[in-house]
Amino acid sequence: MYKNNVIDLNNRLKQKANMPSASKASEPKATTEVLDMTVRREAILSDERREVRRTILTGFIGAYVVIPSLADTRGGLLKVDIYDISENGIAFDMDESNGHFKVGEEVAMRVYLSQDTYFPFIISIQNQRQLTGEASYRHGAHFLKGSVNDEALYHFVKFIETVSASLEKDKGDVMVSGLKK
Repeated sequence: MYKNNVIDLNNRLKQKANMPSASKASEPKATTEVLDMTVRREAILSDERREVRRTILTGFIGAYVVIPSLADTRGGLLKVDIYDISENGIAFDMDESNGHFKVGEEVAMRVYLSQDTYFPFIISIQNQRQLTGEASYRHGAHFLKGSVNDEALYHFVKFIETVSASLEKDKGDVMVSGLKK
């Protein structure tokens, strides 16, 4: 059985507040504030839940989701912005005007390496939320294993992780030297 080691300070403070005033007067006054560690504990647990390292990719790679043709809509490709990627999944943003996918939906996705070269894969939407003030929805999805391009996707993610560790921003300082006239 799981033993809870967290001391509930709120109950102890309430008990102290209900004590007779004579015993309160004999107690030394506290010079420090009691801190609630619940928020800090939740942050630590949240960090521990992450299974793999994510690589942030905002605005780095062209990606599209495939929207199938339905009776009331025309299908096609819809541009999305990849937010981050890991070996298990991907997070991407979609413009609010295009709506959002539902949790559990399976979606075909394409990552373009050039204007006309891409590799496809299938994702399953795990969560989605509206980004306040950004007019978009963020979707979190797992890669469907055993569907399309598992091996290419694995190597692509490893490539992105490796390259992103040493990326530099171009500040316009690129110079050419050694050119013959």
